[in-house]
Amino acid sequence: MSSSPERSNRERVERLRDALTEANLDALACTTPTEALLVSGYWPIIGNAVAVVTRDGVVVVAAPEDEGDLAERGWADDVVTFRPGSLDQIVSTPDVVCETMKAVGAKHGLGHARIGYQAGTSSQPSSYAAMFQYGPATAPLLRAAIPGATLIAADDLLARQRCVKTAYEIERIRGACRIAAMAYDEGRLRLGGSGAKETEAADLFRGPLKMDGTGLDSIQRADGYVYCMSGPNSAKAYAAHQRSTARGIERGDLLLVHCNSYADGYWTDITRTYAIETTNDRQRAMLEAVWAARAAALEAIRPGARAADVDRAARDELTRRRFGREFLHPTGHGVGFAAIDHNACPRLHPKSDDVLEAGMVFNVEPGIYFERWGGMRHCDMIALTESGPEVLTPFHTDHDSFVLT
Repeated sequence: MSSSPERSNRERVERLRDALTEANLDALACTTPTEALLVSGYWPIIGNAVAVVTRDGVVVVAAPEDEGDLAERGWADDVVTFRPGSLDQIVSTPDVVCETMKAVGAKHGLGHARIGYQAGTSSQPSSYAAMFQYGPATAPLLRAAIPGATLIAADDLLARQRCVKTAYEIERIRGACRIAAMAYDEGRLRLGGSGAKETEAADLFRGPLKMDGTGLDSIQRADGYVYCMSGPNSAKAYAAHQRSTARGIERGDLLLVHCNSYADGYWTDITRTYAIETTNDRQRAMLEAVWAARAAALEAIRPGARAADVDRAARDELTRRRFGREFLHPTGHGVGFAAIDHNACPRLHPKSDDVLEAGMVFNVEPGIYFERWGGMRHCDMIALTESGPEVLTPFHTDHDSFVLT
């Protein structure tokens, strides 16, 4: 089979070929949804698919039968399907997939190959209510399917591949950002001022994220998560997770709206903060400080810059405006193949040793948090080009959009 031109990502396949050659590997076997997407353009739903790329640039996907059509929308050269279960017997997923992978290994000459695989931990975005994870069963599965192969941990290789995006991948992330922009526009207008609960507000912003085969830029699957935190609850938004509650949104509140949307497996990490119906001097000072920190960070972003220097630029600006102690998290992290992975490069962190490269996609999220009073964050998605940063989320960045009435 062959991929349609609009789904092609030959740049990624060529990068993988080069990486395999450099690492002296004959193939790479990926058992997590993120790595399957990276290798083949197919984002598994249930999580039990396996994607393989060889040093010759041949991409093979083993997918469950009911995801076969999705697998074929990627750029795999060969899609084989398996039936995860039947009424005849109860069998484990690794046992079923092992038989399929035996056929894949034989067909593509992997009997005595050096095969890289993901041996360590990973951060996987959820594509469904429940997902299968091979985890420690990955190596036994591959050994049973291709007993003559040599298995080699390739976590660093995969991390490096995820770090720098291709033009195709950046365009898909742009699509996810455009959907989020429309959702923020609609949610802001539908919410208006005070009265709703945080959970109700979150639903207003999340609804427009959902698309299934009818949407923007040929995107087949789009959705995401939105959390609204108001008043004193917005001060808790520096935590590793966000949460909407039944608190009623009140006049004068700060309303922090955090969004992680996806389009065909490519993710965003976006936050906007609004004032409900009116503002005060403290809120306006926070707003000016956050936007100034954002501008300082953008000014520091360029190929070859140290990620720690970008964090310092934002942090110094907030400190200069007397909000430094209230900036309680790093300035950003890599985004794209996952929404929230604080270890994804580049890590815009005071202690980071990462260096920025063209093709990296990450967020910039200066914030201020006053416990029991309120918090404010402005989080943009950034794609780094040879000439500097491209803001993928250039919306709601002025005073007129700040106040909801």
